[in-house]
Amino acid sequence: MNNYNQSEVIMRNVKPVKVGDCVLDGKHIYIQSMLNMRSDDIEGSVRQAVELEKAGCEIVRAAIPDMDAVRLIPAIKEAVRIPLVADIHFDYRLAIEAAAAGVDKIRINPGNIGGMDRVKQVVDACRTRNLPIRIGVNSGSLEKELLAKYGSPMPEALVESAMNHAAMLEHFDFDDIVISIKSSDVNRMISSYRLAAEKCSYPLHLGVTEAGTERMGLIKSAVGIGSLLCDGIGETIRVSLTDDPVKEISAAKDILKCIGKRGGVKLVSCPTCGRTRIDLIGTAKLVEEAVKDLDKDITVAVMGCVVNGPGEAREADIGIAGGDGCAVIFKKDGTQRKIKEEDIVAELLAEVDKL
Repeated sequence: MNNYNQSEVIMRNVKPVKVGDCVLDGKHIYIQSMLNMRSDDIEGSVRQAVELEKAGCEIVRAAIPDMDAVRLIPAIKEAVRIPLVADIHFDYRLAIEAAAAGVDKIRINPGNIGGMDRVKQVVDACRTRNLPIRIGVNSGSLEKELLAKYGSPMPEALVESAMNHAAMLEHFDFDDIVISIKSSDVNRMISSYRLAAEKCSYPLHLGVTEAGTERMGLIKSAVGIGSLLCDGIGETIRVSLTDDPVKEISAAKDILKCIGKRGGVKLVSCPTCGRTRIDLIGTAKLVEEAVKDLDKDITVAVMGCVVNGPGEAREADIGIAGGDGCAVIFKKDGTQRKIKEEDIVAELLAEVDKL
């Protein structure tokens, strides 16, 4: 793996927080997602949780909007091994019941549940079971007094909101806290997390909220989450998409892979030009699909011609450079051999298997 940029990143001094078997300390970036089935569809929610775990989700969150939804918790916990987070809004009693039902983390904003006596009850329920609490600040639901103070949900306002919520928990000597400060505006999201990283040592959960459908959601999340991770900020991530949440997992894996935080096959391919004489687009897509789940920490290049082949892709472990109805397979050790165009994918994948 190419780690040249990671050695230059100054990592935050993070207070470790344990969520189930996951330790949030910055040494491993955990991928998170959220169920989007109706909370009263227990069978569908369990099925989706299992699908997310199989896809590589490491922490899953479920909305608990009412007491009936608490029934989701034992059903999901029985079906998956990954930690389960209960997403609670306003009703402190739901947090207490979720804790008793066996959830691994509570997501709730203590300033929204009505009084310090209720905050204490939630803290006590979590402390007894060693459960952390995630504070989730969102630019779309900032407190009115902070909006009046700052005029808009600017980073300073969002971070002040998060620190105020954290102070309520700290008042009761509770510091198993995770913080998220999300916005659908990428610049605001990045600035908010950078400021939060200066203000506290709590683990930070990264995400661009309401990022949109697959195309723009992936772009916005890659820019926002990727920028912060490159700064050494962030312990868990979620790529929020208006789509099947399984797609969030593959996107998160790719973001982590691109910045050297996860292993797996990295595919390098050129955009083609007038020199290309093979079906490079189709070939690249076939190779990408074939290697996407391989547990090999290598780089594979699919290049259109010799200009972009062994030259520009010389850092690849294995690759092909197209010719006129043919291609050259090249390896990092300098060896090369010529193959027919129709054999490119099969021959390249056979070489990948040997690595």
